[in-house]
Amino acid sequence: MSQTRLSMRKLKEVLRLHSLGLKQQQIARSCSIAQSTVHKYLKAADAAGLTWPLPSDWDERRVEEVVSGAPCPAAVWRKTAAPDFGAIRQELQTHRNLTLQLVWEEYRQDHSAGYSYSRYVATVFMLRNHLNAMTDARSGDVDAT
Repeated sequence: MSQTRLSMRKLKEVLRLHSLGLKQQQIARSCSIAQSTVHKYLKAADAAGLTWPLPSDWDERRVEEVVSGAPCPAAVWRKTAAPDFGAIRQELQTHRNLTLQLVWEEYRQDHSAGYSYSRYVATVFMLRNHLNAMTDARSGDVDAT
């Protein structure tokens, strides 16, 4: 059975209560967690030299990495920003002989680590379908009034 991580709020509370001299059972009852979990986190914090109050130069991510023993996943996973699909749509509507392939090639010249062609096309078509559905819904609302 996998064990869920403590929230940062509970982790800080465990460290704070421990610094006040409470026993592990008292901390566990106060935080509504298992005594073994309190022991595990206090042991990891002790091994890392982490005490209450937390060092001012440590952010929550660093504290969690030290206590859990595993690096946290990055908050931002996207390599590059999404293309400007509104501008792409406008260009495709304005220039008759422009193809999605040509627009993508220009995009990749500026963003070498950007969307692959298949991802780019899929996203453009999903956006087109979404915009068409919105347009249909608006036209339906206009007819109803």
